Amino acid sequence: MKIAVIKYNAGNVQSVLYALERLGVDAVLTDDPEEIHAADKVIFPGQGEASSAMTYLKARQLDQVIKEIKQPFLGVCLGLQLLCAHSEENDTECLGIFPVKVKRFIPENSQEFKVPHVGWNELENLADNVLLKDLPDSKFLYYVHSYYAELSEATIATTHYIHDFTAILHRDNYWAIQAHPEKSSTVGEKLLANFLNI
Repeated sequence: MKIAVIKYNAGNVQSVLYALERLGVDAVLTDDPEEIHAADKVIFPGQGEASSAMTYLKARQLDQVIKEIKQPFLGVCLGLQLLCAHSEENDTECLGIFPVKVKRFIPENSQEFKVPHVGWNELENLADNVLLKDLPDSKFLYYVHSYYAELSEATIATTHYIHDFTAILHRDNYWAIQAHPEKSSTVGEKLLANFLNI
């Protein structure tokens, strides 16, 4: 199985490659459109800032490549946010795979809630979806983010921080996870394994 991990100016890509390696998968890190189209599955990870990431993708026509993907596709963290329609982070037009807005967390009580949202938090309201199959009973994932995707028809799991937000999205051949599955122990490993088995 050939897995393409999209290379762009975003952090955290290496830890995703290591996580795939632990699952016995040799992935290729690439920004080559032909290589991405030829892969069995595509992963779009990243940490960073939305507008500079979109600028990089557009400069290399990777925005069009992502919209043309027919094979299973997984966005992670910033990858989820860029797959949405618009982000409040520097007023950024994103890829529009999911017709969803990305908003900044506004702490209601600065003593209790800090932004960014950092740490372990629970997956809730899980839909019946192949990505969520046979997850461990304790469904905690590791988060690091200041922006979140609004709840929508594409939401297949939520997490609560200040309020409920979209933890996982699914539409057609596109899935996306806000947390870092590669840093989320057995639950994250199972999510990645489920994606590899789609």
